[in-house]
Amino acid sequence: MSTRHDHDAGGDADLLAAKAALREEVWTALVDGGVSRFPGARNRISNFTGSEAAAERLRGTDAWAAARTVKANPDSAQLPVRQRALEDGRTVYMAVPRLAEPDPFFLLDPDHLADTPRRAASIAGATRSARRVAVADLEPVDLVVTGCVAVGEDGARLGKGGGFADLEFALATAAGLIGPHTLVVTTVHELQVRPAGTIPTAGHDAPVDLVVTPDRIVDCRGARTGRPTGGIRWSELTEAKIAAIPLLGRLRQG
Repeated sequence: MSTRHDHDAGGDADLLAAKAALREEVWTALVDGGVSRFPGARNRISNFTGSEAAAERLRGTDAWAAARTVKANPDSAQLPVRQRALEDGRTVYMAVPRLAEPDPFFLLDPDHLADTPRRAASIAGATRSARRVAVADLEPVDLVVTGCVAVGEDGARLGKGGGFADLEFALATAAGLIGPHTLVVTTVHELQVRPAGTIPTAGHDAPVDLVVTPDRIVDCRGARTGRPTGGIRWSELTEAKIAAIPLLGRLRQG
């Protein structure tokens, strides 16, 4: 049974319902297609069969070759991307799950890991190999890796509903760590890709530039809408969401 992660989200109820229905559709397709991997498809950024192949395809791009610093989501589906980034000598910033710590990012230095890159790139491994850093301590990033439940061929992104990826993006943009030309990519299974114009979005939703599956790369830069600007949209955050993320409380007070 699926859980609604948008219980503390603000915004239009019909839009939230449409997003929830699409998540359920994609999660069901992954399960029925036999391509869901541990820890399962539902209620999360879905891990999928072929995540390693998608990571290798991303690894072969010019964008990857040019990147020296990567900001990545902490989910299992993108573990192979984080692993390869460390193997290739990239510095990796990984969000603490649910941004639940006062210093909400892990900094993984490929030259100072306590474990192998694969282990260090996991949540458990990051607690041994990484140090916690505040947004103010991050360096500008060259490549943003984000996880999706579904993604459109126009770059529209659908997460699991918690809003954490969009908040990370807003925080990093406001701090000058992500600029208008910073490339945003995702790795997904082909069953997670939807035609342009079919994923419902709100103004705070950050689109992606490249969609990488085990079989192809979709360049969305000519089709996607503009990125959110202006930093955190406080009017769209509920008190429950602000209370759940210590950094937001500090920012509002300061």
